[in-house]
This record gives sequence, C-alpha cells and structure tokens, in this order.
Amino acid sequence: MEAVAFPLPSFLFLFPMRSILFIFFISLLNFKLPAQIAEPGKTLPPWQPGFLDLHHINTGRGSAAFFIFPDGTNMLFDAGEIPPIDPRVYTARNSQIKPDSSKKPYEWICWYIRRILPSSAILKIDYALTSHFHDDHFGAWYPDAPLSSNGNYVLSGITGVGEIIPINVLADRASPDFDFPFDFKTEKKDKRVEINFDKSFENYESFIVAKKKQGMKLEKFRAGSRTQFVQKNAKLAAPDFFVQNVKSNGWIWTGKDSIVQNHFPGVIKADPATWPDENSLSLAITISYGAFKYYNGGDNPGNLIAGDNPLRDTESAIATAIGEVDIATMDHHGNRDAINETMVRNLKPRIWIGQSWSADHPGHEVLIRMTSKYLYDGPRDLFATNMLEANRIVIGSLIDRSYKSQQGHIVVRVMPGGANYYIIILDDSSPEMPVKSVFGPYQSKSGHKSSVKNN
Repeated sequence: MEAVAFPLPSFLFLFPMRSILFIFFISLLNFKLPAQIAEPGKTLPPWQPGFLDLHHINTGRGSAAFFIFPDGTNMLFDAGEIPPIDPRVYTARNSQIKPDSSKKPYEWICWYIRRILPSSAILKIDYALTSHFHDDHFGAWYPDAPLSSNGNYVLSGITGVGEIIPINVLADRASPDFDFPFDFKTEKKDKRVEINFDKSFENYESFIVAKKKQGMKLEKFRAGSRTQFVQKNAKLAAPDFFVQNVKSNGWIWTGKDSIVQNHFPGVIKADPATWPDENSLSLAITISYGAFKYYNGGDNPGNLIAGDNPLRDTESAIATAIGEVDIATMDHHGNRDAINETMVRNLKPRIWIGQSWSADHPGHEVLIRMTSKYLYDGPRDLFATNMLEANRIVIGSLIDRSYKSQQGHIVVRVMPGGANYYIIILDDSSPEMPVKSVFGPYQSKSGHKSSVKNN
C-alpha cells in the first residue's frame, strides 16, 4: 500500500504563521515525506523531525508506551511486567509473552525502543513516567528475576528498562517521599494489593538510589503543569506541541491554567478505610500537537460498582477538564470499572486504543459504551494490542464489528503540524516487527488548541 500524505497547501489555513514556517522547514528536511508513512510487509520507516510518533508496545505482560516528540525528545509511559509467579499468566485468561519467551518483557521493550529510535539518536530515555504502582505498569519483584549489575535490585519492568537504557528523568505519583495515601516504607501493603508488592516497591526504591548516583533525576509528577515534560531540541521544537499533566494522586487539572482540585480530601494516613485504591491514583496526560490531541490515563476508574465510594470515579473529572480528543487509550485496559458514560460523551475519540492483556479487556458493557451512537455520534475505530479467544466467546460478534485490528503493536504517526495522522499496526509475533496494516489518514479535530496560559 502506498501511503497518501496530505498536501501542504490544503491545511495552511489551520495554523498561525509560526506553525506554517515550522511545517515548511520540516518539509525541506523531509522532501520524501509521502514515502515515510508505512507499507505492509516492510519495516516501519523511521521517525523524522516533525513527526509525533506514539508507540503502544505489546509484550503480553502489561502496558508500555513510547512517544517520540516532533523534535526527537522521547518519553516512556509505563513499563509493565506481570511476574511469572502469578498463576494467571499460564491460563487462557492472559495473553502470552510477545514475540516469544526468549527474552524477558523488559528486554523486549528495550528491543523495541532500539529498533524505532532514529539511527542518529543517542540511546537514552528523556522522560520515563510510572503511572501507578501495579506490576503491569511498573514491574514486579520475583525470586528468579535477573540481578542488576550492582546486585542491589532485580530487573523487572522499569528497573530492567532503566538498567539497559539510561533514563534522564523518572517521574511518578509519589516520589520523593512515597507517603500518599500511606507511608510506603513503613506500612505493610501486601494484604491490600498484589503479590509481593512490598518487595517490588523496595526493589523500585533501590533502583532509584542506584540510578540517581549515575545522574538520573527523580521528579514528582506535577498535575496541572504544561511545562514539566517539554521538547529539548530548540532547533526542531514544534510550535503548538505540549504535554498537559492532567492528574496525579487525587489532584486533577480543572482545564484552566494550571489550576488543580483535590479529588480525595478525606484521606487519613492512619485509617486504611480512607485510602483510595492504587488505580484511582493513576497519572493522566494529554499530548497535543496542533489540532491533534491524545489521552492516556493509566488505570483510572470511572464506572462505579455497588458499594464503591463515589470518589472512585476519577474519570468524570478528568474528562470534563480535557474535553474532546482524537485518540484515547482505554483506562484500565478497558476493564469493566472504567470508561464511564461521562468519559465517552466528553472525549468523543475517533480512535480507541486498548493496551490489553487479559480476558476482561475490554469488558462487554465497556465495549457497548465505547461504540454507542447514543453517547456520541460519528465513526470510531478500535484497536487492541491483544484480543483473546475468551473475549470473542463471551462478547461475540461485536468485537469483530468494532475493532480494526485485534493484535499487534499500535503506532500512531502524527504528521508535521498535527492536522493528519495514521494508525500503523506492527507484527508483534516477530522481533523484526514488520508492518501488518496501515489505517488513515485520519483528520485531526479542530479547536483543540488552547489559548490559556499554563505553568
């Protein structure tokens, strides 16, 4: 398939003069732009200046997304690794390691990053974000995990990635004190979260100590900020591009300036009954580039179940703040406690992306909400990193009618200026990751660019 690039003159009216000059400059650097989309059966053409590439990496063991900004700055959003001691990974409930078990999941993430970084780029991660402390998002300690070079921690998830590829800045919801909603260092948590969480956190902490000595910076994610994660190459920095920090812990951006509000005002550290669950504390961001807007919110929940604290619905406040997007990753992988009606109505995405690995990704009722024309009109395409046979048996034909692709790495390639984008599926069964299929071009929505100032 020959990709079709949008003609430059047809969208100039969408941009101010600074943006037009940027696009013209990029077009001079990349005069072969139309050939740089993708062709099935071939290798994904490398990122070039002006592209915004959003990679959703499928290891079969959790979430990992890697973003390359228009200037070449990059960001890793989660590096999950469900441990092999979890019995569920050997059942039909879970996906298998992709492309195979010859490497650990963290090694496959590094393999992927190495393959898609431009050949001229230094092998490094500018920003790494840990959305929250669940194994499928930041890794887990387990007895037979490989040891780090200094022997002080094991390699799993983000600790494994950071051992292979240097990280400049690591940001999460709780650093540096790790004391919300409880003191991680003193409070026993295994009874309320997952397998060996205490050891997993201690492992994460040991990793941080070691890497800070080697120059890594540790930062607390600042909800409301638009300046914490920025383009670093001034010569190639794209106008109208920014990362908006939307949520961390209970602090949720209001949609105005950098103002945030506290969603969990009643937390008492001495009273576990007042603690929000870990999913409710997830980070959330949007990435905007001209008219294009993308959302990723970790495992934030929104669909309340009988007996839930109403405050467990963090999605409604998030969705009200950010409004419409072009692409939304499915909160909590599309599980039944997420993607509520308010989120579907407000975000109205053209594309839903599911970073899925379990038989309840997505929940049947969640899929009904995402595809409902009563909640918002217009077309929408769905993509999944994994779709298990168990889903097809339980949900039935709605899956095949809704999803454009059900297996593979999912790449969003946004064209210079942000007016158009493509969805590219890479074969996750092969280390060579050839292109399976290409969808698009999709037209970005207009009216996303905000004039409000933000710090």
